[in-house]
Amino acid sequence: MEISVIIPALNEAADIRAAVLSALQAAEVIVVDGGSTDDTVGEALLSGARVIKTARGRGGQMDAGALQAKGEALLFLHADTLLPEGWRDGVLAALGDKRVVGGAFRLSVSAKGSRFRLLEAGANMRASVLGLIYGDQAIFARKEAFLNSGGFRKLPLMEDVDCVRRLRQYGRVVLLKESVATSSRRWAKRGVLRNALRNLFILALYYAGMKPERLYSYYYKN
Repeated sequence: MEISVIIPALNEAADIRAAVLSALQAAEVIVVDGGSTDDTVGEALLSGARVIKTARGRGGQMDAGALQAKGEALLFLHADTLLPEGWRDGVLAALGDKRVVGGAFRLSVSAKGSRFRLLEAGANMRASVLGLIYGDQAIFARKEAFLNSGGFRKLPLMEDVDCVRRLRQYGRVVLLKESVATSSRRWAKRGVLRNALRNLFILALYYAGMKPERLYSYYYKN
C-alpha cells in the first residue's frame, strides 16, 4: 500500500523542510501552499516535495492534496510537526486490519519542561479515552474511506475533529503507540495552561452545537 503525505502550509519556510524530510518514506510528499509570502514553496521543493497551490484554508488545502494524491492511504501532517522514525511501518500495520479506516499518532511536544509533559499526557488521554483526535497528531486514512466520508469540510476551525467523526462511520479509527513531535510555538505564545483550557472550552462549545464560524471568531478574538 502506498502512502501519500499531505502538508498544508502558509508561511512555513522555517519549518517545512524538516516536516518534509521526516515524511520521505512516503510514496510522495505533497505540500499544499495557501498563498505563502515567504520561501515556503522553495524550501518544500528543495526538500523533495511536490507543491500545489490553492486558496488559503487548511481544510480546503488538505482536500486539494488528497484529490491529487496517488496513494491508497493519506496522511495529513502539519508543517510544524515531525513524523517519527519508522512511522510508515506503524501506519501500514494499522491499515493491515481491514476493519481500520484510519488513525493518528500520539502527541509529543518538542520542548523541555514539566508543563509540556502534562500537556502531552492530557492530549494523549483525550485521544485514547475519548477518541478525540486533533490534526497535530498526523491523521491518516484509507483514501477511499476519506473521500467517501466527505474529507475535510471547509470549516474555519475543528475541521479535524469533524473529519474524524465522519470517518468513524466507515470503520475503526485507531491511535498508534508512536508519537509525532510538534512545535511548542502556539503554546509559547499564549501559555500552556491558558491555551489548553481555551481548547477544552472550544471543544465543549463545538459538541454543544455552536457553529465553527462562531467558534473561530471566539478563538481568535480571545
